Amino acid sequence: MPKLSENTELAMPIRNLIALLIAATVGTWAYFGVIERLNTIENKLILMETDLGMNTEFRIKWPRGEMGSLPADSEQFMMIEHLAGELEKLAESIESGNAPHDQQQKLVLEFYDRRLTKIEDNIEKLTNK
Repeated sequence: MPKLSENTELAMPIRNLIALLIAATVGTWAYFGVIERLNTIENKLILMETDLGMNTEFRIKWPRGEMGSLPADSEQFMMIEHLAGELEKLAESIESGNAPHDQQQKLVLEFYDRRLTKIEDNIEKLTNK
């Protein structure tokens, strides 16, 4: 068996050397391609798990009202509260009998006028959409 040292010569055809270099290059390229693909899949999985968690939180909290409400809902609630207050004022003035008949009619007409104006504005908004 020959001894190996710094001066040991190796005789190999150049085409074999080139084939070994090409094989090593292709192997390295394929390895890093697989690693990159695994990183991409892992990142997508992390994003999907985050989205799933947020979706679950939304699905649970939205119906409970813990995540707020739509602006349209808030506007409707404010309008309902306002109308309820106006109705209470009218009911009190009618029941107490403090307002003369003409004043009662005036209050009722003002109420209907404001209500019709709001309804017309809402209809106009809807037709513009």
